[in-house]
Amino acid sequence: MRAPGEPLVGTTDPHVTYDVAVRGTTGGPTMAYRHAPGPTHPTASVVKLGILAALLLRAQDTGREPAPHEHASAADMIVRSDNDAATGLLKVVGGPAGLDAAHRRLGLRESAAAESWGLTRTTATDQLALLEAVFGGNTTPLSERSRALVAGLMTRVVPDQAWGVSAAGGAPALKNGWMPLSATGLWVVNSVGRVTAGGRDLLVAVLSGGHPTKEAGIALVEEAARAAVSAAGAAR
Repeated sequence: MRAPGEPLVGTTDPHVTYDVAVRGTTGGPTMAYRHAPGPTHPTASVVKLGILAALLLRAQDTGREPAPHEHASAADMIVRSDNDAATGLLKVVGGPAGLDAAHRRLGLRESAAAESWGLTRTTATDQLALLEAVFGGNTTPLSERSRALVAGLMTRVVPDQAWGVSAAGGAPALKNGWMPLSATGLWVVNSVGRVTAGGRDLLVAVLSGGHPTKEAGIALVEEAARAAVSAAGAAR
């Protein structure tokens, strides 16, 4: 097992940050690791899960199913990470204020939405709250139908976007995000989802930044996901 205070992953790059959290789908303790100067990270495209959840809550509140064009946009947004679909659906859910309202209903306490949705800020533990609303066994404002829709789309992510937490287990359902920050040129690379490892279904969130390339970020995210899931199994 990892000694107290030991880094989750080794990196000599002073720019690299990460925030990692793991919990079983049936609850239990959260294992969290943070190597970052502040509490939140930019979401990049993992915010698209929150946008979808907000859309489904809005539809539930009005007693309707998502319209066919909304359903198509949701599929594009999650399966192919289509940016135009995300921009359109963010407007449908009421912009950043609507997304933040949905975040609070879903148990996200530290996240803050942005008009430029990739710059929404979040934490790994907040992302676990969102994942638990989809995959967990506890009470959630999302209906069973809504949860099944989100989970189904997360299992259909196109192959070249199926990296990340999938490195830590089987049967992955995930959403990834990646972008260079205009101020620095350094990459944000994130991955959140559910995997099966050691006979358990686990929720895993890895947020990271400060990478010189997208590929370097993917390598760190996958290393962090494997290390966190391994530690969760050892601590079981």
